[in-house]
Amino acid sequence: MIATFIQRAVIQGIPLLFGSTGEIITEKSGNLNLGIPGIMYVGGISGVIGSFLYENAMGIGTPLNPFLAIAIPMICSLLGSALMGLIYCFLTVTLRANQNVTGLALTTFGVGFGNFFGGSLAKLTGSEVASIALVRTSAFFRSPIPITKEVSWFTRIFLSYGFLAYLAVVIALLTAFVFKKTRIGLHLRAVGENPATADAAGINVNAYKYFATCIGSAIAGLGGLYYVMDYISGVWSNDGFGDRGWLAIALVIFAIWKPDFGILGSILFGGLYILYLFIPGLSRSSQELFKMLPYLVTIVVLIISSARNKRESQPPASLGLSYFREER
Repeated sequence: MIATFIQRAVIQGIPLLFGSTGEIITEKSGNLNLGIPGIMYVGGISGVIGSFLYENAMGIGTPLNPFLAIAIPMICSLLGSALMGLIYCFLTVTLRANQNVTGLALTTFGVGFGNFFGGSLAKLTGSEVASIALVRTSAFFRSPIPITKEVSWFTRIFLSYGFLAYLAVVIALLTAFVFKKTRIGLHLRAVGENPATADAAGINVNAYKYFATCIGSAIAGLGGLYYVMDYISGVWSNDGFGDRGWLAIALVIFAIWKPDFGILGSILFGGLYILYLFIPGLSRSSQELFKMLPYLVTIVVLIISSARNKRESQPPASLGLSYFREER
């Protein structure tokens, strides 16, 4: 039972890890993007659109090419979510719009965008509900690593996931390495801490903000793709993401802006989110209270880190503030 719980916690936490890693990259540049829930939504529906068009083009009786079945939805997801990041940057960096308002607007837009195209594709299939099943494509995303056929606790915990789960961990570790060990990471952190000083040192502040936000949004979009293609087996349903986008933002605070900490944090959040399923006899209201646990833990971590007042546990100093070069 413990192995099953950990396995399901990992599966539940992978979308959060994608979202939090993308948001950490964005926030390291000083941009506070509250549009992550909408971006994950767009990443999911963009992958669904690409997969839907490919499956229809191939026909029912024709087997899908494994490479194209994976590559097409992934490219569509990356492009769709990166475009959302580009829109955010254009509004907040170029036009200097308020970052909080812009992020919330993107969340609203992303959910509406996903529901519109999800409903439209469902009508093309003749479905009476806004639901699309892409089971053939999903099979390639859900297929575990074929190392062993033996079913044991080790296999369940470490070897029972699709490739996107391992990709999420690799991206988080690679991001942590870039922040700590590379010049690009140093420049990005400098832009987030003090853009005026970074600008005076010859760093292109706007370019780093654009780059970090678009890359971060693309990574967050993969969380939406994972949720659709792996977690729910390729079935798109409007308004089906729940509060996972907001949990990803909460995970950023819990991980104190460190992507490698986010790996364990995502598993913990995933476990807390589904804990009620392993406790028999809970009422509906009690189940909803258990779903609040990730947010309560985040609040506790935020209080503790604020009380300790250590610089490495704090967000970038210029987070959420627009940079005006004329005021340097």
